Amino acid sequence: FKYNSYTFLLIQANVIVTDWYGAHGDDPYTLQYRGCGKEGKYIHFTSNFLLNDDLTAGYGPRGRVFVHEWAHLRWGLFDEYNDEKPFYINGQNQVKVTRCSSDIAGIFVCEKGPCPQENCIISKLFKEGCMFIYNSTQNATASIMFMQSLSSVVEFCNARTHNQEAPNLQNQMCSLRSAWDVITDSADFNHSFPMNGTQLPPPPVFSLIQPGDKVVCLVLDVSSKMAEANRLLRLQQAVEFYLMQIVEIHTFVGIVSFNSKGEIRAQLHQINSDDDRKLLVSHLPMTVSAEAETSVCSGLKKGFEVVEKLNGKAYGSVMILVTSGDDEHIDNCLLTALSSGSTIHSIAMGSSVVENLEELSRRTGGLKFFVPDESNSNSMIDAFSRISSGTGDIFQQCIQLESTGENVKPHHQLKNTVTMDDSVGNDTTFLVTWQISGPPEILLFDPNGRKYYTNNFITNPALQTARLYIPGTAEPGLWTYTLNNTHHSLQALKMTVTSRASSSAMLPATVEAFVERDSTRFPHPVMIYANVRKGIYPILNATVTATIEPEAADPIVLKLFDNGAGADIIKNDGIYSRYFFSLAVNGRYSFKVHVSHSPSISSLAYSIPGSRAMYIPGYIANGNIQMNAPRKSAGRSEEEQKWGISRVSSGGSFSVLGVPAGPHPDVFPPCKITDLQAIKVEDEVTLSWTAPGEDYDQGEANSYEIRISKSLQNIQDDFNNAILVNTSKLNPQQAGTKEVFTFSPKLFTNGPDHQPDGETQESHRIYVAIRAIDKNSLKSVISNIAQASLFISPNSAPILTRDHLILKGVLTAMGSIGIICLTIIFT
Repeated sequence: FKYNSYTFLLIQANVIVTDWYGAHGDDPYTLQYRGCGKEGKYIHFTSNFLLNDDLTAGYGPRGRVFVHEWAHLRWGLFDEYNDEKPFYINGQNQVKVTRCSSDIAGIFVCEKGPCPQENCIISKLFKEGCMFIYNSTQNATASIMFMQSLSSVVEFCNARTHNQEAPNLQNQMCSLRSAWDVITDSADFNHSFPMNGTQLPPPPVFSLIQPGDKVVCLVLDVSSKMAEANRLLRLQQAVEFYLMQIVEIHTFVGIVSFNSKGEIRAQLHQINSDDDRKLLVSHLPMTVSAEAETSVCSGLKKGFEVVEKLNGKAYGSVMILVTSGDDEHIDNCLLTALSSGSTIHSIAMGSSVVENLEELSRRTGGLKFFVPDESNSNSMIDAFSRISSGTGDIFQQCIQLESTGENVKPHHQLKNTVTMDDSVGNDTTFLVTWQISGPPEILLFDPNGRKYYTNNFITNPALQTARLYIPGTAEPGLWTYTLNNTHHSLQALKMTVTSRASSSAMLPATVEAFVERDSTRFPHPVMIYANVRKGIYPILNATVTATIEPEAADPIVLKLFDNGAGADIIKNDGIYSRYFFSLAVNGRYSFKVHVSHSPSISSLAYSIPGSRAMYIPGYIANGNIQMNAPRKSAGRSEEEQKWGISRVSSGGSFSVLGVPAGPHPDVFPPCKITDLQAIKVEDEVTLSWTAPGEDYDQGEANSYEIRISKSLQNIQDDFNNAILVNTSKLNPQQAGTKEVFTFSPKLFTNGPDHQPDGETQESHRIYVAIRAIDKNSLKSVISNIAQASLFISPNSAPILTRDHLILKGVLTAMGSIGIICLTIIFT
């Protein structure tokens, strides 16, 4: 749990309370970026929600709201209401309210008060100004994921009460499974036993944690293995940059080195000036030992000794552990590390580091990184740029704008541009590093055309770095740099640019890169994510690319998307994602993401993500309508971005096992289609969806298999025997493209379907599902199930103009063709 009214913290908190965005609504919500049954990222509350009792009328008691949001966060449930689709047409051609359970009662309310349903439903369209208001007193006990505010609601929908027809996210994301079914499949229930009737739950434990001194200790390997592949030089370059530029002011820093034994190089020293930073740099190891043996535990022991001298304990401190050794005794100090209360970030250099190094980071809440031996890799500096001392203050943290490296041929150049937006610019530094010979010829242009040359940079020949500090606030706009290799041999040249927030009145854009899990086994893919935000608001329409570096293979560049398809489950939530399955070798993989955004007015949109507790507009109490205050708008706002955005962030590392040697057959199917929609226009049904790929969400699938049924149960349980639609003229497009396909259901649906209970019943709906097939006949998982109404009542009132009709989720009007009825059921 974390409360902070001034800064947004990129920390591992379950609940974040902040007032930054109270002007945009008090909706409690949970950021969910993974699928059904998977944990979310965090719950967000405003302090107004927690303190203003007037809001409980709309949301219900705060404890009930917390249970609703906790179910999102912990068990990966989704909402069972739908503001955009509050009504749908069921299989018996009846208009129903989107709810779970269907037993929750209420009445239709028109502009002038209660009214019969027929006054609101015109030609199966819902009239503007109508709404459905629920009774304040109910007999229904479910569901918490629908309307947590009702006093009678004490349960989640189960197999008996779940409404599979409702067009809500729970049905779409969880393949029509009830909330309780998903919960009982979770580790919380699978790995525990119910308490007996007399047993009381254990009392909760509360710990008040307050920020203290920021304490960091560098624990650096100096064994002979660090002499290989210029590892020591690259470590020195990165640590110098960390000490001079990245670590925050007022932080206490100590330095320890180790081979088979640990050695204290610098006791804790507080950074208050550049002289303090330079003093710490002077204590960095400059040579490696002749000894190959490494003892990580010996290094950590000395590190704990250093940090404990400040307050007598290591609790709350940060260890940055860098090693290239193959120490097999790391487990010997795991319990000591856990009991210390210190966070350990680990950086593995090269391929010989033992597999369980990362366990220290996993168990202590630290980050883990891998640095390959390629000379043009900038991953060591990227790792240190990602690590913060734990201040949590985004206005003090270093923000990486650029990271690139290239092997430049003699008399060739590395040239690029960096966008300096107006939310950053303070403490801006350009760092150039090289591996052999002297520095390159450097030329840097600021947005006003001012030139900076090599002699303007502070050069450190011993560490082979050149650093330019921009005083004051750097000019916003495009900065262009050129690095010329003036030597007669290939030169690994790298550029890093960092800055800090320009003002405490303006939040800077940030990016956080991460993977779904730390390791995978071939052929299971890795899902790569980039959380791109300004505060807690998502940044939309950015260009996001991930660069993945294996231990012994060329880097792979992968574009990430926020389109609600493939690995990305929610569109426009600011979390960009993609499947990564180019698993060439076993071992560790390092990755980082680069975010760019062109200047525009409307493409940087900020919106509250969608998984949130339902706000009730009013109730029926004792036969009277009692309306609540209108819900404070939480909609989108547009912000002009004059300069664009450039950001870089390391995502750390992940491990891959089981990759077969040599060529292997195709084992990657197309990904599941999750956004299938169906609308009926006159006598035809038009389907739309986002195209999957030949392999997951990349390339082009070979064909589609579309099947329909009049029975939801039949198509859900027996897709292979549902009616096959002719798709011979449907050619799959590139992954991520919007697909559209139209067919006539009359060719397939003459006569009733066989019902699951053996009875025959006329149905006025069809249910549609689809799967993609690749060229090797590998098939995707069956899509969500869409449904469309086939029947329009002949007794319906005349159709009004579209300006007077609204079907929030039940209709879409198609030009002058007519009015269609639509409901979508998802799997």
